Amino acid sequence: MITLIHFLLVGLGGAIGAMARHGVNMASLKLIGPDFPYGTLTANILGSLLIGILAGCFAHFASWTQEMRLLLVVGVLGGFTTFSSFSLDTILLFEKGATTQAILYVVTSFVVSLSATMAGLWFIRQVAQI
Repeated sequence: MITLIHFLLVGLGGAIGAMARHGVNMASLKLIGPDFPYGTLTANILGSLLIGILAGCFAHFASWTQEMRLLLVVGVLGGFTTFSSFSLDTILLFEKGATTQAILYVVTSFVVSLSATMAGLWFIRQVAQI
């Protein structure tokens, strides 16, 4: 059953994750510089590692509750990086033997997401010229 506490847990976790991502981005800018999106790359890799660890914990340890999953996976990692969710969804499709679906999911996610970003930028650039 969906409750208010579930939404609050996701919101709290999302705030923590977003602040952590900002911290990673600021640290990478300070330590390495702005020539490459190292902060985003780091967040995506670290988030993917963490979602793998957490998914394993939720699958193998009965004491891990739905509320913990909402706070940590949906909230914290969702705020830190949605790439971790994409990575987990892809791996789970492959593990289920749904190879075609997994490949279609990866290709569609990249092509459509990049196209949508380009379309959004194009649209705003057109509006800004009016």
